[in-house]
Amino acid sequence: MKKQTSKSQPYFLRRIKRTLKNPFLYVFLFIGFVICAATYVVYKTETKTDSGITGMFDAVWHTIVAVVAAYYDFYVKSVPGRFASLLLLLLGMAVWAVIIGKITSVIMNIQNKNNRGLKKIRPMKGHFLLCGWRSGFEKLLENVLSSNPDITPDMIVLVNSAPSEQVRSILEDLRFKEIKYVSGDFSDAETLRRASIETAGRVLVIADFTAGSTSMEIDSRTVLAVLTMKSIKPQLYIAAELLDEKLQEHLQMAKCNEIILTQAYEHSLLATASSGMGYTNVIRTLIGDDDDSGILIRALPSGFIGKPYGELESYYDKKNSSKILVGLLLNTDASRTAKKDEAEQPFVKYNEPVLTPPSDFVIPKSSKVILIAGNEGA
Repeated sequence: MKKQTSKSQPYFLRRIKRTLKNPFLYVFLFIGFVICAATYVVYKTETKTDSGITGMFDAVWHTIVAVVAAYYDFYVKSVPGRFASLLLLLLGMAVWAVIIGKITSVIMNIQNKNNRGLKKIRPMKGHFLLCGWRSGFEKLLENVLSSNPDITPDMIVLVNSAPSEQVRSILEDLRFKEIKYVSGDFSDAETLRRASIETAGRVLVIADFTAGSTSMEIDSRTVLAVLTMKSIKPQLYIAAELLDEKLQEHLQMAKCNEIILTQAYEHSLLATASSGMGYTNVIRTLIGDDDDSGILIRALPSGFIGKPYGELESYYDKKNSSKILVGLLLNTDASRTAKKDEAEQPFVKYNEPVLTPPSDFVIPKSSKVILIAGNEGA
């Protein structure tokens, strides 16, 4: 006959066996036995004196007060009763020391997990996830906040596997103290769920230089992260950075909303700078941190969906404002294009810019206007 394994036994039996193996169980049983014995001694000895203890109820009440409140409600007079009462007092102090120590340990453990980003953040909605880590991260945070007036520090959640000391050194800054932090691999679904990705509004994935030594390793992790995020929440807006354009097609297949090709941009800037025409100065002004000048993306004025682009040009010409219309941004509604993507076509280019389209170009749904605005103080 085969011996019954532990896994085949009922759960409650396994639980009882584990409990019986716990040494603290026997310690508390011994303390309980000593308290009961001391209570009985007080009852047997003090009922024969004029201490005020006249029965078992008084003896039990004397024990409760001694153990819980650490003082005597009755003035015991017999020698055995005094020794028993002193024992009750000491046991009460010991029990409370253990309880307070356990509570302190739990609180410190929770705080330690919070500091190290190991705890799931409180429920949030519409928050911004910033995934990845690199040198100069503090400056990146400053630019994110200055470029997004709708985002406050308490709406930002950092997700990375950088050393917690480096992350905490940034979060200790008063400007960033309300930012949340989740430690772990941002391509892992469980880590993303701890960051409440199901209710997030937007995600920025930057090239994470803690992930690997080569650009291919770093970019591969970025692609895997986007695939994981889209599998959890397909309509989530994701902007991701690639160091090399070799994996750009993979991000497009993952339906990444916006792809930043860092090295390609760097090479283009260097090439334009070599002409000596000041292109880089112009580009820096157009994409500056000021949210009211340079290139602006704004909502399409009401009533222009389905109308020719020429009518929109006339509308802005008549406004005589400092903002100049230069084009349209198409497919800005990620949730709408995602549904269309599944039913009609395999790929949709999200946020596709169309500069100075012809006057008869029909403005589609989910479009925004691209404007260039000057600095009012210039």
